[in-house]
Amino acid sequence: MLDTVREIETPEGVSLRLRAAGAFSRAQAWLLDLGLRAIVYSTAVGIFAALGRGGTGLALLLLFALTWGYNVVCEVWFHGQTLGKRALGLRVVSADGTPVTLLPSITRNLLRVVDGLPGIYGVGLVCGMIDPSARRIGDIVAGTLVVHADDLPAGSKVPVAPAQPLPLPLDQDEQAAVIEFAERSPQLTVQRQEELADILYPLTGREGTAAVVQLTAYANGLLGRP
Repeated sequence: MLDTVREIETPEGVSLRLRAAGAFSRAQAWLLDLGLRAIVYSTAVGIFAALGRGGTGLALLLLFALTWGYNVVCEVWFHGQTLGKRALGLRVVSADGTPVTLLPSITRNLLRVVDGLPGIYGVGLVCGMIDPSARRIGDIVAGTLVVHADDLPAGSKVPVAPAQPLPLPLDQDEQAAVIEFAERSPQLTVQRQEELADILYPLTGREGTAAVVQLTAYANGLLGRP
């Protein structure tokens, strides 16, 4: 199926265009992830074999984690990207283009059981061919979308937090700087986050970690989030 373009409207009424990933690129990412997990599991089993029955238990725990936890952890804490999706330039986001959160990620991954029927993602493939945004059942129920990461609008990587309005008006460049700080702060050390946030004390009235949290709240407000 060819990649599709999805037009969404943000809460503040701004139209955005996201290019939804088609079945072929998603299948490639899935195969990469499957191969990587198989390598990790087979290597670990070889090590656990020396531990006897205890090793068998550890192998089963690892299998459970790789099967059910890998995707959720990557999607929620690594900006919507498993290693396979990162290699293909794909990302899981909410239907409105914001970062995917824990419950939708769990939902979409639990429903892989349904999408996988009757084998090799038969249901998911058919659903993706029918849906205008190439979503499988898990994505439809969870309200998520797999898109090309390079096409995401500015601010899409800002951590979701309770929004707060700015205490004073800022021009567009200043607003963009607040959003950019919130978007990049997870990639910085805590010390660097606080150092940069302290510069904006006249805006936040706070210092250190409290200033970082405040700026993230302002960024969410500028993005029109609740």
